[in-house]
Amino acid sequence: QVQLVESGGGLVQPGGSLRLSCAASINIFSLSTMGWYRQPPGKQRELVATVSNAGVTDYASSVKGQFSISRDFAKNTVYLQMNSLKPDDTAVYYCNARWGSLSFWGQGTQVTVSS
Repeated sequence: QVQLVESGGGLVQPGGSLRLSCAASINIFSLSTMGWYRQPPGKQRELVATVSNAGVTDYASSVKGQFSISRDFAKNTVYLQMNSLKPDDTAVYYCNARWGSLSFWGQGTQVTVSS
């Protein structure tokens, strides 16, 4: 079992930045993939960004060049740096970890972009 705890969400004005954190209960080097997904109001959950064990990153086309995913192995934490935020980025953001055939989710953190 892998526990994931997200933090860093909140209310931000358009054009602002936020950094989300996802702390894992195990050594993240053992996880095949970690990533961030989001669920906008009234919509389905969608991929935002992932990073593989080998460090290969993948981003949704809508956030390329705007968001950046990174890892800190010493802290067993994955980050999502979000810049130039827009109202369309408003969503609950979820951390995901894949360990073999298993998939684990955090509880989600709300990000609201509004003036």
